[in-house]
Amino acid sequence: QVQLVESGGGLVQAGGSLRLSCAASGRAGNMAWFRQAPGKEREFLAIIRWSGGSTYYADSVKGRFTISRDNAKNTVYLQMNSLKPEDTAVYYCSAQYLSGSYYNPSNFGSWGQGTQVTVSS
Repeated sequence: QVQLVESGGGLVQAGGSLRLSCAASGRAGNMAWFRQAPGKEREFLAIIRWSGGSTYYADSVKGRFTISRDNAKNTVYLQMNSLKPEDTAVYYCSAQYLSGSYYNPSNFGSWGQGTQVTVSS
């Protein structure tokens, strides 16, 4: 498995921005961000391909969140703008996408420990 370490979470007011980082050790392949709010299932947000850098976003964050990566640093980022209280969740980085739906967490082989994002109203 690939080791993933997220950082950048915190407390922000509604309308504000945060940038999350996820540093990977080893061959991470395609990498993605998910989030999980209390009492809810883990939700897919965005994925970026290792080769070419193409991206795909869930409708819930399209236009507000941007995923990017620095292959030289083996790091993926999630820039989050126009944050809303409903964005409050633990945000997880994932890697080693296997196959199948991006929306299914079981299709990813490695996970970080998560970083808390809290958006106050």
